[in-house]
Amino acid sequence: MNLVRCPNGHIYSTRTHGHKCPYCNNVVENGTKNGPGTSRKMQTVSQTQNNDGDGDVRTTAYWDDKAGSDQVVGWLVCIEGPQRGMDYRIRPEKNFIGRSEEMHIHINGDNSISRRNHAVISYNPMERNFFLIPGGGVGLVYQNNEAIYSPVELAAYDVIQMGHSKFVFVPLCGMHFDWDSDDKDNKDVREPG
Repeated sequence: MNLVRCPNGHIYSTRTHGHKCPYCNNVVENGTKNGPGTSRKMQTVSQTQNNDGDGDVRTTAYWDDKAGSDQVVGWLVCIEGPQRGMDYRIRPEKNFIGRSEEMHIHINGDNSISRRNHAVISYNPMERNFFLIPGGGVGLVYQNNEAIYSPVELAAYDVIQMGHSKFVFVPLCGMHFDWDSDDKDNKDVREPG
């Protein structure tokens, strides 16, 4: 299946729709497949006018213009379940979790995890915090054995349960470090030696 992601985050098949996103009409050039191991960095996009013809140019994702914005900000590590020992990279902004290859965090093997959008982990680079957000899937999401029904802030080493799998949350970025900060802002990071 030839799936690509447009700059607005829509995923669609190039076999069916060519290089034009059926949701926002952006034209994706030199698209890359969306799947495990692919970068979130956006493809080159032709700007298109809104359908109402007012001449406004569509907005593209902000990480499209920022160099190095695809850097890891944390990890989920499976500690129980079919993927025990597997780690999943968390990127800036929203990370959709599910079994589908279209998800940012694609978890195989646990059929009790929803195919799409079981949960979302979001990193806000401006506030330097992480949130766990229940998704639109049927299954519940647990943080430290408590079911969550609305967004909750994540702390280092929180245990997240989805389906029959448990994951430990390991942040890299936060108050002590962030990729976009000046070196003086990362003062708590120790140099070796």
